[in-house]
Amino acid sequence: MVSARRVSASRSKPVVEWRQAVAGRKSGRQFIRYALVGIVSNVSGYLVYLLITYLGVAPKLAMTILYVVGATLGFVGNHSITFNYQGRVLGAGARYIVIHAIGYLLNLTLLVIFVDRLGYSHQVIQAAAVLVVATFLFIAFKMFVFRPHPGQ
Repeated sequence: MVSARRVSASRSKPVVEWRQAVAGRKSGRQFIRYALVGIVSNVSGYLVYLLITYLGVAPKLAMTILYVVGATLGFVGNHSITFNYQGRVLGAGARYIVIHAIGYLLNLTLLVIFVDRLGYSHQVIQAAAVLVVATFLFIAFKMFVFRPHPGQ
């Protein structure tokens, strides 16, 4: 018979490991590097978004174009600068595409709900969406895309 204490400890172990992986000192340094890479790419991307929507490109099309370009450039920065990943590039690239597809759908959903359904300004919602999606991406990159292999 397994004691309740033993079951409770085994259930909390993944939570403790997840907290250590996301909240440790190494994560803090990675988040700073991630933020620097992200600030440069997102500020420039947002300015281009404002420009091309001003020139008549539909907001969702503009976001789609910029998302693909930004994600591609971000892979290089996050692979080498943020996480200093030493694993297989193709495997990380495939996981990166999956996570960015989820991030894209999250961004698109925010625009559809808050702009199309609720009538908020697309400029404000896209600015907020950048922060929401960036937070999701950092955690997903760290825990899934660029996770360190044992011994790293």
